Order: sequence, then C-alpha cells, then structure tokens
Amino acid sequence: MHTYRFSNIQIFSLIIITLVGVLLSVSFGKPLVIGFLPGFISLVLIVRRKGIPFHDIWTICKKGIKKTQTVIFILLLVSFVLPSWYLAGTITQLVSISLHFITPEYFYLFTFFIALIFSMVLGTSVGTLSAVGIPIMSSALAIDLSPEIVAGALISGAFVGDRTSPFSSSHQLLSHTVELPGIKQLRAMSITTIIAIIIGIGFYGLMDYQKEIKAVDFNEISWNELSIIQFLPPLILIAVVMMRKGIIYAFLASILTACIIALVQGRSVSELLSVLVLGVDDMGGGLINMYLLLLFLVLAGAYNGLLEEYQIIQPILDGWLEKSKTLVEDTLKTIAATLGISLISANQTLPIILTGRTFLPHWSKKQSKQELARVMADSTMLFPGMIPWSVLAIMCSTIVGVPIISYLPYAIFLWILPLLTIFVSAVKQLQQVKNESFKKNKTHIS
Repeated sequence: MHTYRFSNIQIFSLIIITLVGVLLSVSFGKPLVIGFLPGFISLVLIVRRKGIPFHDIWTICKKGIKKTQTVIFILLLVSFVLPSWYLAGTITQLVSISLHFITPEYFYLFTFFIALIFSMVLGTSVGTLSAVGIPIMSSALAIDLSPEIVAGALISGAFVGDRTSPFSSSHQLLSHTVELPGIKQLRAMSITTIIAIIIGIGFYGLMDYQKEIKAVDFNEISWNELSIIQFLPPLILIAVVMMRKGIIYAFLASILTACIIALVQGRSVSELLSVLVLGVDDMGGGLINMYLLLLFLVLAGAYNGLLEEYQIIQPILDGWLEKSKTLVEDTLKTIAATLGISLISANQTLPIILTGRTFLPHWSKKQSKQELARVMADSTMLFPGMIPWSVLAIMCSTIVGVPIISYLPYAIFLWILPLLTIFVSAVKQLQQVKNESFKKNKTHIS
C-alpha cells in the first residue's frame, strides 16, 4: 500500500467528474461504461501526476479487475439463466404453478415474505433473487401486476438477509471491520430491523389493497401436463445455493440442466445458441444485452483498485468527524461520508471497509462500536443497492429485469432504514441528555 497526498481540489474534481458522467449516462439512457469513462481517465491522470509510471497504474488496475472477476462471471451466467429456462419450458411451468398457489390479492406482500425468508437462509440478495426472482416476476407479468412494485418487494426482502443474516458475507465483513461480535451486532441492528420489516408489511399490504387484478382463472391448471423434469433447473439452483457451494456453481448447474432438457425436448443446438446470445423476445436475457454492462464492471474494478491502493479518499474521511460531539451529528456525518464513498466506489465492500476502519476510533471513544454497527448496517450496507451504477444494484436489477430507478420507490426497506437510524440516534441522544441532567440534579441534591 502506497501513501500519497492528494489535494482536496483533485479529490472533489474527481468525484464531480465521476458523478456527472454516470448521472448523464443514466439520464440519457446511455451505457454506464461511457458515462464512467471520464471519471476513470481523470483518476488515472491524477495518479499519474504523482510520478507513478503507467506500468504501476496498469498493474493496480489489473488487481482491481481481478477482485471483480467473480461478479463479472456471475452476471455473464445470469444472462443465460432466463433464456435456458425458457427453452426448457421451466418459465411457463413455474408461472402456471405460481398462479395456482399464490393468492393474487396478497401478491406483493407474499413476494416480500418469500424473499425475506430465502435471504435470511441464504444470506445473499443475489442468490435470493436468482432462486425466486425469475418465477415470481414471470407470474406477476402474467396477471398484469406492476413489475416495479414486485421488483421493489423482491429487492426489499432480499436485502433483509443480505444485511441481517449471520450467513451474509457483508454482515460478517461489517462485524469484522468494526471489531464487534456477531451477536452484539445483531442486537444493535434489531431495533431498526424490526421497525423496517413492520413498515414493509404495511406498505406492501397497502399496495395489495389498492391494486386491480386481471381477471384470470387462477385455479385452472392441468396437473397431468406438469413435468418434474422442467422443475429441475430452479430446484438445482436452490439446492446448490443452500449447500453453499457458491452462486457460480449454482448458475452453471442450473443453466446446463436447462440446456440439456431443451435439447432432449427437441430444440436444436442453433436455436439454443441463438436464444442464449440474443435473449428471449419481450423477456430479455442473452449475452447481447449484457456485454456493455460487463465492460462497465471491468472499468469499475480498475477504478476501485486505484482508489484503494493510493488511499485517495482517506484524508477527507479522517478529518470528517473530528468536530462532532453528539450522536446525531456523528450519525449524519457517517451516513453522508458513506454515501459519498458508495457513489464513487460502485461496490459494497469498499464503503464498509473505508467507513468502518476510518470512523471506528472516533465512535469507540465518543459513542460505541454497537452504535457504529447500527448506523453502518442501516446505510453503508444499503446504499450500494440504491445507486444505479453500483455493481450490487446492477446485479439485482439485471436478475429481476426492472431498471433500478423504476423499482427504487417501492424498495422501501432500502431507503427507510437510513431515515430510521437517524430517528433512533435522535431518540437515544435525547435519552442521554435526560440521563445526564438527572445525574447532575441528583449530585446537586446530594
């Protein structure tokens, strides 16, 4: 790790160029890789001005790309899931089964609960959406329900476990970063978690109450026409994920199974390859719809590698909390800082590590590690799911097939928690003031 001093002008210029570029690309519907390119070039030039040779910069970029190669491979496989399941007849069958068993009157609420349960067991938002997202989204489209609300319910439920489950890698990373045992971290997160889930139940219940349902005979299903063979792709996906063999192996096994089923059922090799590359009409998927996104992830990996290696943002973070004295002030500054890091880092890991390690000494001295864990769990672990150019948000959006901006207003669990944690900090601060006042009065009386 090298230590270089970058001026505030350089850092803020980099942030502005990066944000303006990606915001323009999102606003005008252009590929993220194009919008992100000016920020990456600016970062390379800033580093180069420190006298660092291009060879070293290229080496660091390759290290950063290597850290994202797993994500890149996962998204590559995601592009093949829907087409392969479609040709195998799995999508059609899952829709039929879902329409038979799911109560359409409570579809949004049901979706939230299913995603919540799966995410707590699997500990991953991507694994949860991969396992239940496609069949639930297909069922919703079949009965003309809002794909945005269904996607929001899926994402909300998926992030309950991604943030809270002891099996979650990000949950464990936060615990390690703030040096807090898992049980204490869970206890610190419990207040806002329970409130957010209750709000989610009320929100999706209200959405169900207000919706209109397409007139469909939900009980009409021919059980004799169903095939256990066509259930194998999702069953294998869920089984491999639950055995914790890795999401890549789960996708590979599911896709290969679906391809074999399609070929056995009479599909030609050329038809299979065409669908895997071009996707399915009106449903998406396919490599052709993914390659620009994969290029962006390569660029984002290189960008993050340079940020980490040369500690470009670190000096600003070090001085951010120096003048803070109250819990609310610490909370607001920590949330603002971690939002800024999330906006330019495009991943979930870097904000957790940078925020946690930088702010831990201050919080340990002024507040507590438990309070820092709560604030970060309610902000740092969720912001990457809300930022359109974040790797995690892109993966989730790709799986459910709905743009991030479209489903975000309905992904209530993500954006309600930062507000809740500020409220909880304010309540705790008032309690601290009352306790201190009580102690002073008691001492004065004595």
